[in-house]
Amino acid sequence: MAPPLAKFSVTVDDGHLAEMDAVARALSASGMRVERVLGTLGLITGQAPADARPTLLAIDGVTSVDEQLRVQLPPPDAPVQ
Repeated sequence: MAPPLAKFSVTVDDGHLAEMDAVARALSASGMRVERVLGTLGLITGQAPADARPTLLAIDGVTSVDEQLRVQLPPPDAPVQ
């Protein structure tokens, strides 16, 4: 069974902003399913196995790899907890 996927935001360093597509290809080759390349922000988002963070962080040009956490508030009519 394949490991569960987690959503990640990858920050690309300033020196590699012109090479965002190459960084995205390297992330993809390392097992990340790239969803968005946000060149002006220096961010690449996508999904990868939850344990892939160290592998993604080792890619040249990657400054940080942060898991996107999901937060959900209860509906307005829910009882106070």
